[in-house]
Amino acid sequence: MLNVIGAGFGRTGTHSLGLALEILGFGPCYNVFEVSKNPDHKDIWNNAIDGKPVDWNRLFESYHSTVEWPAVTFLSELIQYFPGAKIIHTHRDPDSWFESANATIFNTLELSDHNPDPVKKEQSGMKRRLILERTFADRYRDKDYALEVYRQHYQFVREITPPGQLLEFHINAGWQPLCDFLGKPIPDEPFPRLNGRAEFLNSTPDWAKEILRNKRAGW
Repeated sequence: MLNVIGAGFGRTGTHSLGLALEILGFGPCYNVFEVSKNPDHKDIWNNAIDGKPVDWNRLFESYHSTVEWPAVTFLSELIQYFPGAKIIHTHRDPDSWFESANATIFNTLELSDHNPDPVKKEQSGMKRRLILERTFADRYRDKDYALEVYRQHYQFVREITPPGQLLEFHINAGWQPLCDFLGKPIPDEPFPRLNGRAEFLNSTPDWAKEILRNKRAGW
């Protein structure tokens, strides 16, 4: 059952938040990488995109928290299904967020049709539908449009979250506001701060790296 729901888009420090939540006892934490670990989840998320009924309890039965996509797209549904969950909205300077998302998420998902692994191709296709098409209406390279979606999401989160259940959080703030909000003692270890872009790019499969290199070279 979900106790904590991360409401921020990917590239706002969500990976660091997920690790922090696990350190505080709210793990396992669900994120976009869990889709690859659970092949059947792809179909569940596709059903959600298509507006079909989803058994959220079954999907998250082994998880106590979630961050970023795919769950953030269905934030309203999850708040209703898990009414006691705390909501943490990670935020980042909009221009910095767009630059990071453009260089990582958008680049990689554009290549989903080229994935040589048929299973991963279907998983990537679901992520593309969810993020590039549903969230950004396929206008993700249009900076003004993408930033407007980003800003509107902030207002949406504030409007739908019950009073007292929302923390607007910047990763640089560290443990104190997070632990105060969740009622947990501050751990005796540094707050996890990951170089998300470098890690993301390092995890990009070789076939995708080659295509991206060729695109940059103008081939």
